[in-house]
Amino acid sequence: MAASGNIPPAGSPKGAPQGDQPRSASVRFGARIGRVWARVRSLVRRGDRNEGARMTIWEHLGELRRRLTIIVVGLLVATCVLYFLSPHLILFIIQPISEWLSNSAISSPDELNKVLNVLSPLGGFTLRFKVSLFFAAVVTSPLWIWQLLVFFLPALKPNERRWVLPTFFVGLALFAFGVVFCYLVILNTAFGWMLEQTRDFANVLADAQEYISLTLLFEIAFGLAFELPLIVFYLIVFNIVPYKKLRHSWRLVYVVLLVFCAMVTPDASPVTMLLMFVAMAILYEASLLFARLVLNKRIKQLANQDAAEEAKEAEGAEGIKKTDKAKEAEGAENARSSTGRDARSNANKGAADA
Repeated sequence: MAASGNIPPAGSPKGAPQGDQPRSASVRFGARIGRVWARVRSLVRRGDRNEGARMTIWEHLGELRRRLTIIVVGLLVATCVLYFLSPHLILFIIQPISEWLSNSAISSPDELNKVLNVLSPLGGFTLRFKVSLFFAAVVTSPLWIWQLLVFFLPALKPNERRWVLPTFFVGLALFAFGVVFCYLVILNTAFGWMLEQTRDFANVLADAQEYISLTLLFEIAFGLAFELPLIVFYLIVFNIVPYKKLRHSWRLVYVVLLVFCAMVTPDASPVTMLLMFVAMAILYEASLLFARLVLNKRIKQLANQDAAEEAKEAEGAEGIKKTDKAKEAEGAENARSSTGRDARSNANKGAADA
């Protein structure tokens, strides 16, 4: 009976130490994750491109409907779940601007009704649904981004498929980085500047609908703006705009970025516009540096091709100049010969008349 505590569990091999059970479970879990990852990579890299090419327009529409159905169902389920957590989500959203709403810190959702106001009966429901939908889109972003990528996957060439997974993860990381940057750096500064423009002559009524909507617009704008490195990288990869042109046209690019920042920032604050512009300019330079490091061979090949074409054009222009000079010299010689012949002919005619 004393040895009964050392009896191994049923189903375990004799002599196997019990300490191996957790390790074997973790190994099985890791192997399962590895199989899923290998399946995803095989789906991306070895998909039949001709299969997508053989699909009719109705089959394409059916595939698009299936993908959109998955996206919509995922968004609705996540929105319904997060709706019940929306007071805590609203508290999380307004934390960066809480000092402009109250003199004391807001630490619980019960304190929100002391600083925020809803001006219509449906305002509370609309606001909670909007916040829930925003966070549902963030939470389910891997789902709907992946569904969109998989829908366009059959149209890609095999050498282009290898960029799908890096694009997926880098796009998610850049969007999250933009949202976090806006949350930690931009919101407090932007709201502080805007409210200071009013407090000199009026009291600001904290309308929950306006405050939360403006905050969400800020987050979306910065999340999308921080996708710039991905756009620049693929412009260079597919040679839509060469690296050399992007590097040499930096002044024009900066002007375009400044106009873009003025258009997408939801407020009229020059502070917000300049902060976004500085961040995007840094991202632009970083993306060019990354492209230079990763695509160094391709950039050098394109530079050599451009140099060869320029040399060929210069050689052709020089040849044209030489040909023109030769034609001019030939024309001058012909003119002199013709003048000489005319003079001799006149002299012979005069002698004959005499």
